[in-house]
Amino acid sequence: MHIPVMANEVLTLLAVKPGGRYIDGTLGSAGHAAAILTAAGAAGSLLGIDRDPDALKRAAENLKDLSGTATLRHGDHGDIDSIAREAGFVGVDGILLDLGVSSDQLDTPQRGFSFQADGPLDMRMDTTRGETAAELLARVDEPALIAIFHNLGEEPQASRAARAIIRARSDSPISTTSRLADVVSTALGGRRTGRHPATRVFQALRMAVNDELRALERALEAGIELLAPNGRMVIITFESLTDRTVKQSFAAHAGREISLYQGGSTWEGKPPQIEQLTRRPLVATAEEVTHNPRSRSAKVRAVRRLPPAESNF
Repeated sequence: MHIPVMANEVLTLLAVKPGGRYIDGTLGSAGHAAAILTAAGAAGSLLGIDRDPDALKRAAENLKDLSGTATLRHGDHGDIDSIAREAGFVGVDGILLDLGVSSDQLDTPQRGFSFQADGPLDMRMDTTRGETAAELLARVDEPALIAIFHNLGEEPQASRAARAIIRARSDSPISTTSRLADVVSTALGGRRTGRHPATRVFQALRMAVNDELRALERALEAGIELLAPNGRMVIITFESLTDRTVKQSFAAHAGREISLYQGGSTWEGKPPQIEQLTRRPLVATAEEVTHNPRSRSAKVRAVRRLPPAESNF
């Protein structure tokens, strides 16, 4: 089983209790889920959701000998509301989302997520449906590519990368990870720092292919509604864009007291109200980064849904 990122911090923030009911919306190989079920004990239950069929198979194998009840569903965490309600997981004690691409996906060249080894330019987390990254690159025009690289990859040279891809695809389709990496690297001037010049482009394409940002926004809104009073939501992010999205969503639901020009004050926020448990995101310790390099860029944020007696709504 792979090493789950910041597992101790996740369990602490979720405040996992015996007999608790939890949702892992990005199950992966079930590293976090196994820790949650173990802490929840024989009376505990967990709904695991993942859009990667291969991940669900690994998770089922890794959870089969644990006490507690694991219910696994193939689906997108953006659809967490309908999946949870169909499975009877409403008013849960905790929800976890571990965002981004998994180690298993990165380490499998055939999935096309990484430029570290050559493979087909796929990048779909759910290999049973949707458009591949190669198909997206062959279809969209230059302005659309620029927008993808700028908005989802925060690539400062988005225009240059897009123009290079348009030129290269006119010669032959860009269908492998190595070709895309070479095209982008050449266009952007090669490696100048520790980061490969194609890193942001690969991130942007992955997020576009899997509609990650909109899925996250839907999961945040629906997930807070699924929490029981005092239930907790924990989110692990690996990119500044997704961390910012989580931060803004939590801040909107936490709300604040604002003064009125005419005197007095009013509460500004979105129901249901939450308490932010991490004003600043937690990051991995140096020791964990040494043993699990994937944790280097991880940020963890958490909230608690307030019961009616504590809420301003």
